[in-house]
Amino acid sequence: MTTTSPFNFHNYRIVIAGGSKGIGRSMALAFAASGASVSICARGQSALDETAAAISAHGVPVHKQSCDLGDPVAISAYIEDAAQTLGGIDVLINNASGYGFSDSEEDWAAVFNIDMMAAVRVSRAALPHLSASPHASILHTSSIAALHPRPHMPSYGAIKAALSHYTTSQALALAPQRVRVNAIAPGSIEFEGGLWDRCKHEDPTRYAAVLSKIPFGRYGTPEEVAHAALFLASPWAAWVTGQILCVDGGQQLSR
Repeated sequence: MTTTSPFNFHNYRIVIAGGSKGIGRSMALAFAASGASVSICARGQSALDETAAAISAHGVPVHKQSCDLGDPVAISAYIEDAAQTLGGIDVLINNASGYGFSDSEEDWAAVFNIDMMAAVRVSRAALPHLSASPHASILHTSSIAALHPRPHMPSYGAIKAALSHYTTSQALALAPQRVRVNAIAPGSIEFEGGLWDRCKHEDPTRYAAVLSKIPFGRYGTPEEVAHAALFLASPWAAWVTGQILCVDGGQQLSR
């Protein structure tokens, strides 16, 4: 983080499913910088190891585990190991994506299994631990792609819309257990090795076209999404549940 965090997450246990790169990595580091214990999972071991080391540099407990979030058995094992290592779970963040954008069977299956069903399965596995926490909240990473028809990414947009709807239904269902549920809908976020970083080099015309539709005149950063996550997980958002917060520099306003 480039600024000192105004939030205090000491004694919080944060679990991030999909936390080794991009937005997930920035979230992990933001919570660690605010004093939280953090667990992350991902499939790629090298990025997982690097991010875990960066979390440890903040002097907080860290747990990492390689996990295929398309595998229900692996999900259950990860959540139980994370909860045992951290001593419980206060905040669960479902951030993984299958990055399926086309109308192919493979892309539909990828985003359904990772963006949607992983969030359902991870939430289900974590709920017994969250229910025991006085700070319990769940945060999903949706997208502004869920808000409008998108002919070039039908699978991604539709599944993110389903995830946003699940957020509101889950929030209503878990309110009696005092578990808050919200989602962040990022706009176009640029980071090294990410989708828009690759697009800048491989398809500069498309990169410029998307940039021209962002009122703030630049792409967003993962840190800016992480800042929103800090707020939604904090006591300052104790009366906020069932909400989808756009973090997009006004991008979805300028269609």
